[in-house]
Amino acid sequence: MGRVTSAAPATADRELDELPRQTEDLGTRPGPVIPEPVFGATDRGRGTLVGIIITLVAALTRFWGLTQPTDGGTPVFDEKHYVPQAWQVLTGGQWIEDNPAYGLVVHPPVGKWVLAAGEAMFGYGPMGWRFMSAVCGVVIVLAIYLSVRRLSRSTLVGAIAGILAICDGVLFVQSRMGMLDIVQTAFVVLAFAALIADRDQMRARMHRVFLDGRIDDSPFGPRFGFRWYRFAAGVMLGLACGTKWSGLYYVIFFTVLCLGFDVAARRAYHVKRPWAGVLRRDVLPAGLSLAVMPVAIYLASFATWFASESSVYRYVVGTEIGSGGTFSWVPAALRSLWYYEAGILDFHAGLTNSAGNHHPWESKPWTWPMSLRPMLYAVEYGPDQCGGADCVRGQMLIGTPAMWWLAGPMILWALWRIASRRDWRYVAVLVAYSAGILPWFAELDRQMYFFYATVLAPFLVMGLALACGDILRAGYRARRPDRRTVSVLIVAFYVTLVIANFVWLWPILTGSPISDLEWGRQMWLPSWT
Repeated sequence: MGRVTSAAPATADRELDELPRQTEDLGTRPGPVIPEPVFGATDRGRGTLVGIIITLVAALTRFWGLTQPTDGGTPVFDEKHYVPQAWQVLTGGQWIEDNPAYGLVVHPPVGKWVLAAGEAMFGYGPMGWRFMSAVCGVVIVLAIYLSVRRLSRSTLVGAIAGILAICDGVLFVQSRMGMLDIVQTAFVVLAFAALIADRDQMRARMHRVFLDGRIDDSPFGPRFGFRWYRFAAGVMLGLACGTKWSGLYYVIFFTVLCLGFDVAARRAYHVKRPWAGVLRRDVLPAGLSLAVMPVAIYLASFATWFASESSVYRYVVGTEIGSGGTFSWVPAALRSLWYYEAGILDFHAGLTNSAGNHHPWESKPWTWPMSLRPMLYAVEYGPDQCGGADCVRGQMLIGTPAMWWLAGPMILWALWRIASRRDWRYVAVLVAYSAGILPWFAELDRQMYFFYATVLAPFLVMGLALACGDILRAGYRARRPDRRTVSVLIVAFYVTLVIANFVWLWPILTGSPISDLEWGRQMWLPSWT
């Protein structure tokens, strides 16, 4: 059996710096065609240095002026829900929300534990409320950089993604708010990064098996063994579900994505029965890691609720619900939790426009990709805000237009690459992006807000960065200096435009004092006001 590499000259899996030096048509070698043995960017030293710089810049932007704005020293917007809940979790003695004044607690505890960690370090103040959100924001930027670097096999393209992530208004503002969405987004992005690393690791194992001549030992292909990256993804998905229920969407979408990777790997290395191989050897362990594991972690997040004598609805069997019936065999603790969660579901189901629930800043999911209806988190008017001159201090959650207004073209380009080149990178990004938006179209009557789109931002950034990489690759492959120069200039201009757009929006992203005139200039669309 020939020891070959690849016949795919159009593949996007090469480091940009190596492209000009490719002169051999690898497809002319004898034997069956298999993918190139490139499983990530090869410049580890440079990649590490760039990652450190990206992380430091992200930390600087996220932590600078973190204690502003406030509502007279108190939390702003939905911080008013989660900040005191986190404090009660921290100070209640049992790591649960058992204060009867809260009534029904509508989100699982993991995100509030994360916020409570910051309050434990810095107390009940703005730094304590927001410290862990800022940490999550930095982690997200680093995870985006690492994911795109692996997707593109290029440190340069990864760096572009890191810069775009730093300059995105949604990721920036949510990183500076004591809310749950940025925490969930961090877990989702880490799960995605783990699945991309798992794909590379499994392909590397498959490649070794192929070169050793053992690919035909079984018509179903080799067994992959225990997959730590996939296990880590399952843990992250469990924590995402333990932060907000919408993490369930990612459990479903990412499980399908992982199995799709496995089918593609077995087909790429000429396994005789790839689909049957996945059914026999991958479905069960994938389900255990990516479906069962998140459920187990979700239940484990309620361990303190199970253990407490004062947990809300902990002992409803025999009072609120009967002790007999069809499900009497289920432990009373789990039946109580089911009753509790059913109440949460009823609460969310009742937050509908048809039931008379309206909010001046609510939005529907078709407006999210272009950030057409942002959110006003805090605003103060008057001369006392600017040392005697009339001005405004307002903070808005708004996506950087230079990126968010290109969501549609990015999706179309991704679909074209998938249809014409079978580009797996865009499949991964679109699956993740879809998990964050498509399920919301099933319940359009419900109250929704733009901050639900926080989890879309990382995958928008990844798609745009990959598109920039495609432009650069097209220039390098042209083998003409003028084409290379034009491609570099296009990407450099775009990245500069994003940075300039972010700087322009800085006052309304941070709540800095500006004049009424300047505030009006910041409001580009009528729907922003």
